[in-house]
Amino acid sequence: MKKNYISNSSESQRMFKSDLLESLSKVPFYVPLIIYIPFIIFISWKSFTETPIGLLGYLALLVAGLFVWTVTEYILHRFVFHFHPTSDFGKRIHFIFHGVHHDYPNDAKRLVMPPSASIPLAALFYFLFSLVIPTDYMYAFFVGFIGGYLFYDMTHYALHHSNFKGGFWKKLKKHHMLHHYSDETKGYGVSSAIWDDVFKTQFQEKEQGNR
Repeated sequence: MKKNYISNSSESQRMFKSDLLESLSKVPFYVPLIIYIPFIIFISWKSFTETPIGLLGYLALLVAGLFVWTVTEYILHRFVFHFHPTSDFGKRIHFIFHGVHHDYPNDAKRLVMPPSASIPLAALFYFLFSLVIPTDYMYAFFVGFIGGYLFYDMTHYALHHSNFKGGFWKKLKKHHMLHHYSDETKGYGVSSAIWDDVFKTQFQEKEQGNR
């Protein structure tokens, strides 16, 4: 497999001529927490005060939303973020959305999704889910879905900037580092490797032992 350029720098190249667009492409890791934790609290409150589902229903729908997020995370990473267009414009869009992260994996301000991208995507997913999920169930379901996204973003940052001593987190970090430094056509799961096992995109044991 052809090796791509990978920088060891903690910075990355400028992507936009516009200072505004460039600033919108970078974000500290805690910004999604500031945005989405209040949102999660708000829609949880609406679920308990405006729907009849109760605590057990809320928890069941939350788990369902979290499960759907794990599938969505895998699909987005594999088929959207790693779709490689052939046109110059398509290559430019791919670099902006994900290619820059693979070229500059140590840039701390391009490890979580900027609000300029995550908020429109969240609104789109909310609209799509609302077409098939009844209103009474939607709030609790979306708590799980957005909570899953938030966990993914924080996990992604931690995998690049934390040293884990053992257990689940060390194994997950090795899984993600192999995706970056060994073979980007495998290991699409970030917050969990379960769907790589299901869809046969997991690294083999001999590959995992090389790092």
